Amino acid sequence: CAGLWGGSFAFDLQLPKRFQQFSCVFSFPQVHVKVADEAVCVGPAPTSKSYLNMDAIMNAIKQTGAQAVHPGYGFLSENKEFAKRLAAEGVTFIGPDTHAIQAMGDKIESKLIAKAAKVNTIPGFDGVVKDAEEAVKIAGEIGYPVMIKASAGGGGKGMRIAWNDEETREGFRFSSQEALSSFGDDRLLIEKFIDNPRHIEIQVLADKHGDALWLNERECSIQRRNQKVVEEAPSTFLDPDTRRAMGEQAVSLANAVKYSSAGTVEFLVDSKKNFYFLEMNTRLQVEHPITECITGLDLVQQMIRIAKGYKLQHKQSDIPINGWAVESRVYAEDPYKSFGLPSIGRLSQYQEPLDLPNVRVDSGIQEGSDISIYYDPMISKLVTYGKTREEALKKMEDALDNYVIRGVTHNIPLLREIIVHPRFVSGDISTKFLPEVYPDGFKGHMLTAGERRELLATAAALYVAAQLRSQKFLGDLSRQWELCVELDKGVHMLGVSRSGNNYTVEIDGEKVEVSGEWNLASALLPITINGKHRTLQCLLRTAAGEISLQYLGTSFKLRVLSNLAASLSKHMPEKVPEDTSSILRSPMPGSVVAVSVKPGDNVAEGQEICVIEAMKMQNSMTAAKTAKVKSVHCKAGDTVGEGDLLVELE
Repeated sequence: CAGLWGGSFAFDLQLPKRFQQFSCVFSFPQVHVKVADEAVCVGPAPTSKSYLNMDAIMNAIKQTGAQAVHPGYGFLSENKEFAKRLAAEGVTFIGPDTHAIQAMGDKIESKLIAKAAKVNTIPGFDGVVKDAEEAVKIAGEIGYPVMIKASAGGGGKGMRIAWNDEETREGFRFSSQEALSSFGDDRLLIEKFIDNPRHIEIQVLADKHGDALWLNERECSIQRRNQKVVEEAPSTFLDPDTRRAMGEQAVSLANAVKYSSAGTVEFLVDSKKNFYFLEMNTRLQVEHPITECITGLDLVQQMIRIAKGYKLQHKQSDIPINGWAVESRVYAEDPYKSFGLPSIGRLSQYQEPLDLPNVRVDSGIQEGSDISIYYDPMISKLVTYGKTREEALKKMEDALDNYVIRGVTHNIPLLREIIVHPRFVSGDISTKFLPEVYPDGFKGHMLTAGERRELLATAAALYVAAQLRSQKFLGDLSRQWELCVELDKGVHMLGVSRSGNNYTVEIDGEKVEVSGEWNLASALLPITINGKHRTLQCLLRTAAGEISLQYLGTSFKLRVLSNLAASLSKHMPEKVPEDTSSILRSPMPGSVVAVSVKPGDNVAEGQEICVIEAMKMQNSMTAAKTAKVKSVHCKAGDTVGEGDLLVELE
């Protein structure tokens, strides 16, 4: 089995014995070169020069003598030209044939085929939109709001919602640019936007002998920027009749294009359980592990069997729903910026929670890996399984608390808040969940009074444990301490007493009992607080008393001082915050696509100043106030880092 790599990634898969004579190349860019039996570099990091470079991949296939190619989740996985080139060389494409890829990969054609197959479809314009003004005209005829989206591709790229003419013009521009960058095809379509729906998809599996199955559904409604964040299987919303109707329509569509392989038919479902065809992904989905958990089927193995020409091993009546599975997409993103803007950096410490039962982590990085601007910022797919939904969600809580990621900003704070939120726990969700639950943006976990005491007590106990380690060498082993702990601009006076590894912390007249091993070298801090087990992480601890703790998923900054040190700290000068209204800094690492202003120009509040592209998503940077442009510090084509100065206003 050979792996392809561009930059520093590769993929390896150990095949069952009956497939070992069937040599393959797998072009997943997410697993390291070192684990592949044989690795071939297909070019430098930019995707256009590596994973989208068909010539380089074809050369790798010839070099290794591969008989088949599994295309992975993205890049060329839905590219009919790539499949044609493989067929011309006598190499098997582990996926559907070129007809199905073309028919379902083009959202315009797929919608027409779906209608003919009696699949429910969304009202819209069944053609290619030529320009922004035609988009405005069509949107007016359909009626706002509308969805503007790329005809080719998927994954949330090239999609915009427009509520008026101006947003339609802007959406057309950004969607066409993203579509061209991601898929090499800037054609767009427009359809009615169904407000507040659920996003539920059906997994299908079909062989080359005319047999097809639906493997139940996946609920994918928790999204940001049309990209999935948390998925689960099955859905809390579907009843058996609706599930069967959706499954039968999905199979009908697969049969209409003579589909063979694993594929996914995506639907939007409204509050009355009316469902509408959205698109079909002719590849393996990122979230396929949760289907594997509840059905017991290995989808990659099934794809290989089908590509080899074998018939399906199962009938529809054989497909079960056993238990519940949840997947959290762990991203190198800052969840406090638009629910997740990309972060780059090197993983200085990385530890997956694989020691927990019923936890699966699909990842392609390790400690020391770099997260770059060239690829999707996903770190891993974290999957938990339980007999019930409640059990699966509790395991996800524990897994997120035990997942150690250092060196890059990550979205674990957001993921953990989602899975414990009352609306999510009750199943009351839609694709608008995040903006509805966090209308002012995600702010992290909001501490209750009891949780605040737990956090303060833990910080105090950790501070004392560290002091004791030093005092062992000095001969001072005090058993009581008076401390001042600062948290969120609040100051708390604490009394701490110790007995072995147990600490009693008095806060505002209430006592908190904290106990643990207090291994200061460990990334994880498993402790018991008032009889309740918690797993925290100590992210930072300095000699100046600064302590950062990851507690309930969110990072909290505290400062623990002795009473004397606290009395002196008030004399320290405070740093004056920067006036952010007069400057524009890049909120994320990326490349500058366009700069719309020059020094001396007058700009209005909200006016676009420049466009930054990060991980193939384009982001419009706007002026925070009406002013004159003082200076411009970037130009189109520049690579910028998070916090880099872009434009100054007077």
